[in-house]
Amino acid sequence: MRKLAVLLCVTMAVCLAGVAHAGPKAHPDIKGWEKGGEYDKLFDPKEADSLKGRVVKIYEITPYAGMAPGIALQVEDKKDKSLETVHLGPKDFVNLDSIGLREGDQVKVIGAWAEVDGQDVLLAVKVKKGENTQLKVRRTRDGFPFWSMPPDELRAETSGD
Repeated sequence: MRKLAVLLCVTMAVCLAGVAHAGPKAHPDIKGWEKGGEYDKLFDPKEADSLKGRVVKIYEITPYAGMAPGIALQVEDKKDKSLETVHLGPKDFVNLDSIGLREGDQVKVIGAWAEVDGQDVLLAVKVKKGENTQLKVRRTRDGFPFWSMPPDELRAETSGD
């Protein structure tokens, strides 16, 4: 019985670790990613969608000149095998290690479609890996970016997961 209790505690800790929190820096570099900026205005909740597939590539992006680097995924859509680009957020904020995301992993990505530099991309709200592990980077109802939230608001937003 004691082993089961320990196993349950470890499992809960691993699941909770999957919730996105600020990356390695206390004050991440989000230049160009700010709420209300040119890039942020691309997020339209009416364009909400999701896709399931396999992560083919994890890479660094700079959507517009002068922006801080960000993180993107290339995901092979499970339905039609098309390669889709998914923008997660600023590199200093997005912590992929929190969910152990690696190339080859199966994921479900929820976000909103937008056009960036002539290419359709999914601006992620969250990435789910498995049933209980997810990385949230935006508020679901309106796409407000977590990296632009004050620490107390971010804690409130992520504590309810």
